[in-house]
Amino acid sequence: MDRFTISLDETLAAAFDALIKERGYTTRSEAVRDILRTHLQYNRERRDTNGSCVANLSYVYNHHERELSERLTRLQHAHHDLTVATMHAHLDHDECVETTILQGAAQRVRAFAEALIAERGVRHGQLNLISVELSKSHSHGGGAVHRHLKPHV
Repeated sequence: MDRFTISLDETLAAAFDALIKERGYTTRSEAVRDILRTHLQYNRERRDTNGSCVANLSYVYNHHERELSERLTRLQHAHHDLTVATMHAHLDHDECVETTILQGAAQRVRAFAEALIAERGVRHGQLNLISVELSKSHSHGGGAVHRHLKPHV
């Protein structure tokens, strides 16, 4: 394991320590590692337009909005090859939240997420995308042929 030292001014160090406490890290090293992974993942996502990913798309919408439920369903069916699973929950008499797990080409996943979030009546849309490496196709003892998805470190 590599070690390095950083210097922080008092204000930044205090803010960092407050973040560590708030998020429940036991050491500064754990927090730094997590922040670095997040930042490296973000940079990789910005550069990688051809790679594969897994993603979580979450959004809130009013199910009374004219034909919105049907539009969302049509859009999801048009991209069924990207969709792994969808969970739907009712927040109140009007609002629903959906979370959709996606996998596929990062560029296609982003385009689908942006199109869905842009639908009139969708609010609070958020895509959490994680770049992955695809393993070679294989099977386990004669089972179905498949590939594993390994998140980038």
